[in-house]
Amino acid sequence: MKLSYSSFKDEDIFVLTDFNCEPAQELINQKGLFKILWSRDKTVDIKIDDYQVNLEKDEIIFCTPLNVMSVDKNNEGLLAFVFNKQFFCIQTHDEEVSCNGFLFFGSAMPQTIKISETNIEQFEIIRKLLLHDFSIADHLQGEMLRSLLKRLLIISTRILKENLPNPDVARTKLDLIREYNILVEKHFKELHKVSEYANLLFKSPKTLSNIFSKQLGKSPLIIINERIILEAKRLLLYSNLTIEEIATELGYKDSGHFSKFFKKHTNNSPRAFKKMKL
Repeated sequence: MKLSYSSFKDEDIFVLTDFNCEPAQELINQKGLFKILWSRDKTVDIKIDDYQVNLEKDEIIFCTPLNVMSVDKNNEGLLAFVFNKQFFCIQTHDEEVSCNGFLFFGSAMPQTIKISETNIEQFEIIRKLLLHDFSIADHLQGEMLRSLLKRLLIISTRILKENLPNPDVARTKLDLIREYNILVEKHFKELHKVSEYANLLFKSPKTLSNIFSKQLGKSPLIIINERIILEAKRLLLYSNLTIEEIATELGYKDSGHFSKFFKKHTNNSPRAFKKMKL
Protein backbone atom coordinates (compact mmCIF):
# COMPACT_ATOMS: atom_id res chain seq x y z
CA MET A 1 0.00 0.00 0.00
CA LYS A 2 1.21 3.49 -0.86
CA LEU A 3 -1.20 6.42 -0.68
CA SER A 4 0.44 9.67 -1.71
CA TYR A 5 -0.24 13.38 -1.64
CA SER A 6 2.07 15.86 -3.30
CA SER A 7 1.93 19.42 -4.55
CA PHE A 8 4.15 20.44 -7.44
CA LYS A 9 3.88 24.10 -6.45
CA ASP A 10 4.99 23.65 -2.83
CA GLU A 11 7.07 20.47 -3.33
CA ASP A 12 5.34 18.94 -0.32
CA ILE A 13 5.02 15.17 0.15
CA PHE A 14 2.90 13.08 2.49
CA VAL A 15 2.60 9.31 2.16
CA LEU A 16 0.71 6.63 4.07
CA THR A 17 2.30 3.24 3.46
CA ASP A 18 3.16 -0.20 4.85
CA PHE A 19 6.41 -0.46 2.82
CA ASN A 20 5.17 -3.68 1.19
CA CYS A 21 5.64 -2.52 -2.41
CA GLU A 22 8.66 -1.38 -4.42
CA PRO A 23 7.55 2.29 -4.78
CA ALA A 24 7.14 2.49 -1.00
CA GLN A 25 10.52 0.83 -0.41
CA GLU A 26 12.15 3.58 -2.48
CA LEU A 27 10.94 6.11 0.10
CA ILE A 28 13.20 4.55 2.75
CA ASN A 29 16.36 5.83 1.08
CA GLN A 30 14.91 9.09 -0.21
CA LYS A 31 16.50 12.10 1.45
CA GLY A 32 14.67 14.76 3.43
CA LEU A 33 11.82 12.61 4.74
CA PHE A 34 10.51 12.25 8.28
CA LYS A 35 9.11 8.78 8.99
CA ILE A 36 6.68 7.79 11.75
CA LEU A 37 6.29 4.01 12.01
CA TRP A 38 3.43 2.38 13.88
CA SER A 39 3.37 -1.37 14.51
CA ARG A 40 -0.37 -2.09 14.61
CA ASP A 41 -0.51 -5.89 14.79
CA LYS A 42 2.70 -7.46 16.05
CA THR A 43 6.41 -6.89 16.67
CA VAL A 44 8.24 -5.64 13.57
CA ASP A 45 12.01 -5.73 13.17
CA ILE A 46 13.52 -2.53 11.78
CA LYS A 47 17.15 -1.51 11.35
CA ILE A 48 17.83 2.14 12.12
CA ASP A 49 21.40 3.38 11.76
CA ASP A 50 23.50 0.74 13.50
CA TYR A 51 20.71 -0.55 15.72
CA GLN A 52 18.20 -3.36 15.40
CA VAL A 53 14.85 -2.12 16.68
CA ASN A 54 12.07 -4.48 17.71
CA LEU A 55 9.00 -2.31 17.39
CA GLU A 56 6.35 -4.02 19.50
CA LYS A 57 2.62 -4.00 18.89
CA ASP A 58 1.11 -0.52 19.37
CA GLU A 59 4.51 1.16 19.54
CA ILE A 60 5.35 4.16 17.37
CA ILE A 61 8.85 5.33 16.49
CA PHE A 62 9.72 8.80 15.15
CA CYS A 63 12.60 9.00 12.65
CA THR A 64 14.21 12.10 11.17
CA PRO A 65 15.67 12.49 7.66
CA LEU A 66 19.08 11.76 9.21
CA ASN A 67 18.20 8.22 10.26
CA VAL A 68 19.41 5.48 7.91
CA MET A 69 16.67 2.87 7.86
CA SER A 70 15.81 -0.51 6.39
CA VAL A 71 12.42 -2.23 6.60
CA ASP A 72 11.59 -5.71 5.33
CA LYS A 73 9.19 -5.53 2.37
CA ASN A 74 7.27 -8.54 3.70
CA ASN A 75 6.46 -7.08 7.11
CA GLU A 76 2.91 -7.33 8.42
CA GLY A 77 0.93 -4.77 10.39
CA LEU A 78 3.28 -1.81 9.95
CA LEU A 79 1.88 1.60 9.06
CA ALA A 80 4.14 4.52 8.20
CA PHE A 81 3.45 8.25 7.92
CA VAL A 82 6.11 9.78 5.66
CA PHE A 83 6.44 13.52 5.02
CA ASN A 84 8.93 16.25 4.17
CA LYS A 85 9.39 19.64 5.83
CA GLN A 86 7.54 21.35 2.99
CA PHE A 87 4.41 19.42 3.98
CA PHE A 88 4.85 19.92 7.72
CA CYS A 89 7.77 21.82 9.20
CA ILE A 90 8.27 20.90 12.86
CA GLN A 91 10.24 24.11 13.44
CA THR A 92 7.55 26.38 11.95
CA HIS A 93 4.79 24.60 13.89
CA ASP A 94 6.76 24.30 17.13
CA GLU A 95 4.46 26.59 19.11
CA GLU A 96 1.46 24.47 18.12
CA VAL A 97 2.90 20.96 18.36
CA SER A 98 6.08 21.23 20.53
CA CYS A 99 7.61 18.07 19.08
CA ASN A 100 10.95 19.50 17.90
CA GLY A 101 13.67 18.40 20.31
CA PHE A 102 11.20 15.94 21.84
CA LEU A 103 9.61 13.51 19.38
CA PHE A 104 12.24 14.46 16.80
CA PHE A 105 15.87 15.35 17.48
CA GLY A 106 15.36 14.67 21.18
CA SER A 107 18.07 12.04 21.57
CA ALA A 108 20.59 10.04 19.58
CA MET A 109 18.14 7.18 19.11
CA PRO A 110 14.71 7.86 17.57
CA GLN A 111 12.00 8.41 20.15
CA THR A 112 9.48 5.60 20.76
CA ILE A 113 6.10 5.74 22.47
CA LYS A 114 3.68 3.01 23.53
CA ILE A 115 0.00 3.54 22.73
CA SER A 116 -2.15 2.57 25.70
CA GLU A 117 -5.66 1.14 25.45
CA THR A 118 -7.07 4.56 26.34
CA ASN A 119 -5.25 6.17 23.38
CA ILE A 120 -5.55 3.50 20.70
CA GLU A 121 -8.98 4.68 19.58
CA GLN A 122 -7.65 8.16 18.83
CA PHE A 123 -4.92 6.77 16.58
CA GLU A 124 -7.37 4.46 14.82
CA ILE A 125 -9.67 7.42 14.15
CA ILE A 126 -6.76 9.35 12.65
CA ARG A 127 -5.83 6.36 10.48
CA LYS A 128 -9.39 5.97 9.16
CA LEU A 129 -9.73 9.70 8.47
CA LEU A 130 -6.42 9.68 6.60
CA LEU A 131 -7.58 6.77 4.44
CA HIS A 132 -10.75 8.72 3.69
CA ASP A 133 -9.02 12.01 2.87
CA PHE A 134 -6.40 10.40 0.65
CA SER A 135 -9.31 9.38 -1.58
CA ILE A 136 -10.62 12.94 -2.00
CA ALA A 137 -8.35 14.86 -4.36
CA ASP A 138 -9.70 18.38 -4.08
CA HIS A 139 -8.07 21.73 -3.25
CA LEU A 140 -8.57 21.12 0.50
CA GLN A 141 -6.93 17.70 0.58
CA GLY A 142 -3.49 18.94 1.64
CA GLU A 143 -4.84 20.95 4.58
CA MET A 144 -7.05 18.09 5.75
CA LEU A 145 -4.13 15.65 5.69
CA ARG A 146 -1.85 18.19 7.39
CA SER A 147 -4.35 18.74 10.21
CA LEU A 148 -4.56 14.98 10.85
CA LEU A 149 -0.76 14.63 10.95
CA LYS A 150 -0.63 17.58 13.35
CA ARG A 151 -3.22 15.88 15.57
CA LEU A 152 -1.18 12.67 15.60
CA LEU A 153 1.94 14.59 16.65
CA ILE A 154 0.14 16.46 19.43
CA ILE A 155 -1.33 13.26 20.90
CA SER A 156 2.08 11.55 20.66
CA THR A 157 3.77 14.47 22.43
CA ARG A 158 1.22 14.25 25.24
CA ILE A 159 1.86 10.51 25.64
CA LEU A 160 5.61 11.07 25.78
CA LYS A 161 5.21 13.76 28.45
CA GLU A 162 2.95 11.49 30.52
CA ASN A 163 5.67 8.82 30.53
CA LEU A 164 8.50 11.03 31.72
CA PRO A 165 10.02 10.08 35.11
CA ASN A 166 8.35 13.23 36.44
CA PRO A 167 5.21 13.76 34.29
CA ASP A 168 4.24 16.89 36.25
CA VAL A 169 7.36 18.75 35.15
CA ALA A 170 6.78 22.46 34.60
CA ARG A 171 6.54 23.56 30.99
CA THR A 172 9.51 25.91 31.45
CA LYS A 173 11.75 22.98 32.38
CA LEU A 174 10.43 20.84 29.55
CA ASP A 175 11.02 23.67 27.09
CA LEU A 176 14.57 24.02 28.41
CA ILE A 177 15.20 20.33 27.74
CA ARG A 178 13.80 20.72 24.22
CA GLU A 179 15.93 23.81 23.57
CA TYR A 180 19.01 21.99 24.79
CA ASN A 181 18.30 19.01 22.51
CA ILE A 182 17.77 21.32 19.53
CA LEU A 183 21.05 23.12 20.24
CA VAL A 184 22.93 19.82 20.54
CA GLU A 185 21.55 18.72 17.17
CA LYS A 186 22.72 22.01 15.66
CA HIS A 187 26.16 22.32 17.29
CA PHE A 188 27.36 18.85 18.37
CA LYS A 189 30.13 18.86 15.78
CA GLU A 190 31.84 21.88 17.31
CA LEU A 191 30.55 22.13 20.90
CA HIS A 192 31.35 19.14 23.11
CA LYS A 193 30.96 20.59 26.61
CA VAL A 194 27.81 21.12 28.68
CA SER A 195 29.13 24.53 29.76
CA GLU A 196 29.09 25.72 26.13
CA TYR A 197 25.39 24.90 25.80
CA ALA A 198 24.68 26.34 29.25
CA ASN A 199 26.11 29.65 28.04
CA LEU A 200 23.82 29.61 24.99
CA LEU A 201 20.83 28.98 27.25
CA PHE A 202 21.92 31.50 29.90
CA LYS A 203 21.88 28.75 32.54
CA SER A 204 24.54 27.21 34.71
CA PRO A 205 25.84 23.70 33.92
CA LYS A 206 24.66 22.63 37.38
CA THR A 207 21.11 23.79 36.63
CA LEU A 208 21.07 21.76 33.40
CA SER A 209 22.47 18.69 35.14
CA ASN A 210 19.86 18.86 37.90
CA ILE A 211 16.96 19.24 35.45
CA PHE A 212 18.14 16.46 33.12
CA SER A 213 18.89 14.02 35.93
CA LYS A 214 15.49 14.57 37.54
CA GLN A 215 13.37 14.66 34.39
CA LEU A 216 15.18 12.27 32.02
CA GLY A 217 17.39 10.18 34.26
CA LYS A 218 20.51 11.04 32.22
CA SER A 219 23.02 13.86 32.25
CA PRO A 220 23.22 16.58 29.57
CA LEU A 221 26.75 15.38 28.78
CA ILE A 222 25.39 11.95 27.83
CA ILE A 223 23.08 13.66 25.32
CA ILE A 224 26.10 15.27 23.62
CA ASN A 225 28.22 12.13 23.68
CA GLU A 226 25.45 9.90 22.31
CA ARG A 227 24.86 12.30 19.41
CA ILE A 228 28.57 12.41 18.52
CA ILE A 229 28.83 8.62 18.65
CA LEU A 230 25.76 8.18 16.46
CA GLU A 231 27.17 10.54 13.83
CA ALA A 232 30.56 8.85 14.01
CA LYS A 233 28.94 5.46 13.36
CA ARG A 234 26.95 6.84 10.43
CA LEU A 235 30.07 8.31 8.85
CA LEU A 236 32.08 5.13 9.44
CA LEU A 237 29.36 2.94 7.92
CA TYR A 238 27.89 5.09 5.15
CA SER A 239 30.61 7.49 3.97
CA ASN A 240 33.98 7.20 2.27
CA LEU A 241 35.69 9.52 4.76
CA THR A 242 38.85 8.37 6.48
CA ILE A 243 38.98 8.17 10.28
CA GLU A 244 41.10 11.32 10.31
CA GLU A 245 38.53 13.14 8.16
CA ILE A 246 35.68 11.93 10.39
CA ALA A 247 37.53 13.18 13.46
CA THR A 248 37.88 16.61 11.84
CA GLU A 249 34.22 16.58 10.76
CA LEU A 250 33.20 15.97 14.38
CA GLY A 251 35.35 18.74 15.80
CA TYR A 252 38.42 16.79 16.95
CA LYS A 253 41.76 18.34 16.03
CA ASP A 254 43.55 15.14 16.98
CA SER A 255 42.23 11.88 15.49
CA GLY A 256 43.80 10.05 18.42
CA HIS A 257 41.52 11.87 20.86
CA PHE A 258 38.54 10.97 18.70
CA SER A 259 39.55 7.30 18.60
CA LYS A 260 39.91 7.20 22.40
CA PHE A 261 36.49 8.84 22.80
CA PHE A 262 34.89 6.38 20.36
CA LYS A 263 36.45 3.33 22.01
CA LYS A 264 35.42 4.50 25.47
CA HIS A 265 31.77 4.64 24.41
CA THR A 266 31.59 1.63 22.06
CA ASN A 267 34.36 -0.70 23.31
CA ASN A 268 35.76 -0.69 19.76
CA SER A 269 38.19 1.52 17.92
CA PRO A 270 36.72 3.31 14.87
CA ARG A 271 38.76 1.04 12.58
CA ALA A 272 37.62 -2.13 14.38
CA PHE A 273 34.00 -0.98 14.35
CA LYS A 274 34.04 -0.30 10.61
CA LYS A 275 35.74 -3.62 9.85
CA MET A 276 33.31 -5.51 12.08
CA LYS A 277 30.29 -4.03 10.26
CA LEU A 278 31.56 -4.66 6.72
